[in-house]
Amino acid sequence: MLISEYYSLLGIPSNSSVEDVKKAYRKKARLYHPDINPSPDAKDKFILVTEAYDFILESRKEGILDDQDYFRIVEEWRKFRQERSRQRAQYYARSSFERFRSSRYYKSTKILNVSTIIFVFAVAVMVLIFTVLGYILRVRNPLPGEEHPPVFAFILLLIISTILFTVAFLYLSNYIELNRKNRRSC
Repeated sequence: MLISEYYSLLGIPSNSSVEDVKKAYRKKARLYHPDINPSPDAKDKFILVTEAYDFILESRKEGILDDQDYFRIVEEWRKFRQERSRQRAQYYARSSFERFRSSRYYKSTKILNVSTIIFVFAVAVMVLIFTVLGYILRVRNPLPGEEHPPVFAFILLLIISTILFTVAFLYLSNYIELNRKNRRSC
């Protein structure tokens, strides 16, 4: 199977980002998982979609540059990774969707996770603390020949920390909303 066929299996263009690949896989995995889809060919489609997802992510790690590299990677893929992907997909196809959804493999496709949210909040707090403390230190200990510390830099850093807090809050609210939708769909 060509890489363009793997992308078409996931229903995305070949220039899609890793996040797009993960998002498309999650949709297709839910659509074709045999525990949810009673269609006789659902298991095979689930296996193909999982194979496509694995191949695309692995090819991104390898950094495909030209056709020769592509065919070399495809050959290596056929020997090792394809069989491994099929075995994994067959295992997940035999299990319930709930078990599949709670697996590390499925969870790795989540774009937003708690660690991302915590990281953005931590950066926002650090920027805010260093901005305020730095400004206070500059007011108490001005540089020689400088009466007042530059207010522009202080305001700019406050705006940046406010933007980071806003982004973190949006991530958090989006994460909570996604978890609510997932709980309702169960």
